[in-house]
Amino acid sequence: MISLGVLFWIFILLFALIGAIRGWTKEILVTFSAFMGIFAITILEEYMPFVQTYLASNPVTSQVWLRIIVFSVLIFFGYQTPNIPRFQQDERLARGRLQEILLGFIIGGVNGYLIYGSIWHFLADANYPFPIIIPPIAGTPAGEAALNLVSYLPPVWLTPPAIYYAVAGAFIFVLVLFI
Repeated sequence: MISLGVLFWIFILLFALIGAIRGWTKEILVTFSAFMGIFAITILEEYMPFVQTYLASNPVTSQVWLRIIVFSVLIFFGYQTPNIPRFQQDERLARGRLQEILLGFIIGGVNGYLIYGSIWHFLADANYPFPIIIPPIAGTPAGEAALNLVSYLPPVWLTPPAIYYAVAGAFIFVLVLFI
């Protein structure tokens, strides 16, 4: 059995390595997809009455699955970035340089934090409804470390209005840099 806290750091490292390989321009789009996923979940749960009714009348696992599916679909499309010739020809977006690899590594780690941290928060928020996942045990060193991490996961601090600012900033960044 592995602690959720240890798995958290493993995923951050794994996503950082993926980011170093893919490059920062593609990874920043995944970051923005994660922001958009949290934003979409917030909009669905707070401002759509039929979703609120559905979630209130179904078990808590429905809420977890709704969040994971919406979030995962947006992350999937964030990773499916198109091959735009302009990206390959632009000198400041060139791949293979040390700065490109390091920035991709850092942004990839942030993506690991956003992706795994959000899914972990969805499970923690629903009190770990699946029997295959055991919640962190208070009083043990690994359990205490995991419980401390839960308060720093992305959906905890990316609540309205912070998520609105994040989406607006991402949109402005894409407009300025990529268009």
